[in-house]
Amino acid sequence: MELVIKNLTKTYKNGVKAIDNLSIEIGTGMFGLLGPNGAGKSSLMRTIATLQSPDAGTITFGDIDVLEDNMSLRKVLGYLPQSFGVYPKMSAEDLLDYFATLKGISNKPERKAIVNKVLEITNLYDVRRKYVAGYSGGMKQRFGIAQLLLNNPKLIIVDEPTAGLDPAERHRFLNVLREVGTNCTVIFSTHIVEDVKELCNEMAILNGGRILKHTTPLEATKEIEGTIWTKIIERDDLEANETAFNILSSNYNQDNTLNIRVHSSEKPSEEFLASTPQLDDVYFIALKQDEPVIA
Repeated sequence: MELVIKNLTKTYKNGVKAIDNLSIEIGTGMFGLLGPNGAGKSSLMRTIATLQSPDAGTITFGDIDVLEDNMSLRKVLGYLPQSFGVYPKMSAEDLLDYFATLKGISNKPERKAIVNKVLEITNLYDVRRKYVAGYSGGMKQRFGIAQLLLNNPKLIIVDEPTAGLDPAERHRFLNVLREVGTNCTVIFSTHIVEDVKELCNEMAILNGGRILKHTTPLEATKEIEGTIWTKIIERDDLEANETAFNILSSNYNQDNTLNIRVHSSEKPSEEFLASTPQLDDVYFIALKQDEPVIA
């Protein structure tokens, strides 16, 4: 099933235009929505998830008119917001059973079977009797995936799910998401480029409520082959280099020098070395090109 968004617009009462005439089509598989904080990612996720109404535009998922028929979409939707609360003194097993009841699974054996299944998928079965409130950040996020799987969703939305997770928890979480994202449409919103690189077969870069680029991670890096250059400089020389070259990013070396990455169709100067393009470069190029021109 395909999610089709056309001319979507949302302006909040404070005058912030969070979604700006946005159109995109998203098919089955893992779709990465990449953008800085404040780009409009959460506003778009909340609108697709029917938690807020846009000012204009249309959203369809398969034959469901999302804005006209919220309930039909909710029946096939799994949603994991940026943060969610849990009851402090309930085990994962009991809480999932409660959620399954709310989702209309009234048959007790059927409910038990599906609860056990989602606990297995998310690697939480061994800690199913522990209070969810006592879970680590990564375990809570995996519990979030478990609860959204209860209704066998066809559209899954996860909003900034790896922010704040340590590397091991992030890796476990991404593995779970990879497993559940094979047969449905998963929209994965993040500001962490590495998440998209590891997980998604398709991606878009969002800023200022607009899609700047819609591509695949592979195509995106292919497009800029031969245009990324690196040079090691002293810290004090950064400002001069920023004036002279189109610097995308800079990283410290162990000796406190800086490694700068520059985007240029030709070798900027003799000291530069050609570098293999990274997805980070694609991201920074798109954001730089979107910056307002100062007269």
